Amino acid sequence: MAEVRVPFLLGHAEIAFLFHVERQTSQRWRTAGTLDEPDLIASGNPYWLLSTAMRLDGEGDRKADRARLATYKAGIPLGYDPEDRENLPVVVGIQEAARVLGQNAQTISRWRNRQRIAEADLLVSGSPLWLLETILDDARQRQRTIVASEVAALRAGQRAPQKPRGRRRSTPEASPPRQPPPAAQTFTSADHGAAAEFLASVLAQGYSVTIKPRP
Repeated sequence: MAEVRVPFLLGHAEIAFLFHVERQTSQRWRTAGTLDEPDLIASGNPYWLLSTAMRLDGEGDRKADRARLATYKAGIPLGYDPEDRENLPVVVGIQEAARVLGQNAQTISRWRNRQRIAEADLLVSGSPLWLLETILDDARQRQRTIVASEVAALRAGQRAPQKPRGRRRSTPEASPPRQPPPAAQTFTSADHGAAAEFLASVLAQGYSVTIKPRP
């Protein structure tokens, strides 16, 4: 598949790297409102355009490291900054890709581990992101089903919000039905990436995880 331009996107890990702070500091900036609201929510995770993150540069004692900025950009050779979210192309994570393809998140993670889906266009804060068009082109080439209603919803800007963390809703709401928990899986040291994605996917569904080491 031909290489395409992808937007510069940052998660808390990249913002922390850029400003020489801990990841928890970036999260506190978000909670305090110092860091603007995310430009994108994908698979429940927040992401910011580079231009949004750079608004912190020079505020108080916050200073973006120019060498680290150059390193970040060099890691995304075809990257560009849309400058505002209105110009941001449709970007999806594992959960959105799963809905577009009529699958579950575990299946997408398994396909990715086995190289049965297009390589992610970006890896941000440890999570894979694709342009929607990358997923669609790959599905057509592999003759996979595409759920048109999910594609239309994403193009219309409709997607699940970020899951609240550490906050209670003011009024209790009935919890939506959850998918049954995925079957237990065994990973070796060679499956580090797949194990991390499986863990993130299970936690994102609200389940807890017990890790049992085996010899």
